[in-house]
Amino acid sequence: MNYFIKTIAVMFLLYIPLSLAQTQQEHVHHMSHSVMPFDMSETIHIFNMTEAGGIQRVISRNDDAVHQIMLIQQHLKREAEKFKRGDYSDPAALHGQAMPGLKELQTAGADINISYADVPLGGQIIFETTSLRLLTAIHRWFGAQLSEHGADAKAE
Repeated sequence: MNYFIKTIAVMFLLYIPLSLAQTQQEHVHHMSHSVMPFDMSETIHIFNMTEAGGIQRVISRNDDAVHQIMLIQQHLKREAEKFKRGDYSDPAALHGQAMPGLKELQTAGADINISYADVPLGGQIIFETTSLRLLTAIHRWFGAQLSEHGADAKAE
């Protein structure tokens, strides 16, 4: 009987961290509409960590989804402009203020170059810096987004 109870207790303790991780990914997926005008289930976020910073791309999973592509491009253009001003309120609202790298990016000022470009099926934001501190912040921020977007994101 004790063996059975111990086995159940161990299984329960192992299950808790897994369910919490799923809960955060589900939270991000379901709450994404509060900061993104497009349908998360019809898009994919692609994070490419580069030697100078990174490229965050959002593309439609369906090449016929003209409306989704337009919404992606409008949103990313607006986000890039906000990021240039140190305004990361949308990612903070979705992922939380304690998101890795976020505080450093918010105070980067002119030490980071942020630009937007249309790409086939969506858009991308390019982050470039010569600061090792900010490069690390960008990579940490991308990593957190990869983790929390789950199946809605991939690394490149």
